[in-house]
Amino acid sequence: MGVLAVLWPDEPMSERPDRSAVALVSTPGGFTGRTRPFPVATPDWNHVEPVNTALRDLLGVETSVLRLISVEGGDAPFGGVVTYHVEAHDEPGRTHLDPADAPEPDAENRLLWARPGGPAELVGWADEVITRTGPAAQVRTWNLSSVHRLPTAGGPVWLKAVPPFFADEGTVIRLVAAHDPALVPEVLASAPHRVLMSQAEGTKCWPVTAAHVEEVVPRWVAVQHALAGEPRLRPSAVPMPDFGLPDTLTHGDFHPGNWLSSGVVIDWSDAVWGHPAFDACRLMEYAEPELHDLIRRVWSDAWLAHRPDSRPLEALEVAPRASRLHNAVKYQEFLDNIETSERIYHEGDPQVELREALRLVTP
Repeated sequence: MGVLAVLWPDEPMSERPDRSAVALVSTPGGFTGRTRPFPVATPDWNHVEPVNTALRDLLGVETSVLRLISVEGGDAPFGGVVTYHVEAHDEPGRTHLDPADAPEPDAENRLLWARPGGPAELVGWADEVITRTGPAAQVRTWNLSSVHRLPTAGGPVWLKAVPPFFADEGTVIRLVAAHDPALVPEVLASAPHRVLMSQAEGTKCWPVTAAHVEEVVPRWVAVQHALAGEPRLRPSAVPMPDFGLPDTLTHGDFHPGNWLSSGVVIDWSDAVWGHPAFDACRLMEYAEPELHDLIRRVWSDAWLAHRPDSRPLEALEVAPRASRLHNAVKYQEFLDNIETSERIYHEGDPQVELREALRLVTP
């Protein structure tokens, strides 16, 4: 649900706006000041690895971005001048720091990784499980996840944490892996709302192709069929008629940016128990219109192979409206449970989904 797929490179960014950053810098000894704006190599607000790289050169110390404070310009979630609260791991040189007011010390709904010491605590947890061969790289951080890349002798390991209002990703991945282990990353360790995963091969499926659809969709339907039964996660807040299909595990953000060319699907924290047509609708929201008939056919044929008496095509006539309502509820949940400064990522999203749902029922 608007959760950027965080573990592998995004779609081409040639038309996205440039981003600059300003860092409000806290240190082990207290707040030290702010930098002047400096250019950042990528436009995504939550892609903080290049922010930390630039600050290493500027301040001479390692840093972790804690949270976004404000943005001037840009178009959410890209571009503009982005001010971050940054934690320096040691005392920096002061040459490039100007006096400034310290960021507020705490706020309602502030997440663990947005607090001083939070990123280090997550990496420390991972270090109890793996042996790193180099420094941890903070790749992304925002209101919906924190992601670090950890080097090991066996290759990169990914450390991801998500808020308590999300599904526990380690649990969800294990549910899927019990039926198709090649469909998900390998879980190395997990604790509530944090997970260590091995590197999965492949690049994101932008743009999605017919071959991608024909490979991934039937495999995912087979897993959903196998998992159908008693709910194992919280249910979707938006029910719909079943058309002979079961409530089951739904990915929740089943778009091509969360598929890898190797057939692995990532970013499972939006998962809920609900009608499987929601995932087909999410895919069509991101696929080119000329692929929609193929998606309907592949998804329908896959379900009919498992449930011959079901009516999947009829379900897809109704599901887009229910799916948009589900999206609206989910986005509102984000806004209700994240701190004020980070609401900028999702402001207006519930209204967009509600307008789209209304459009689908308006003659």
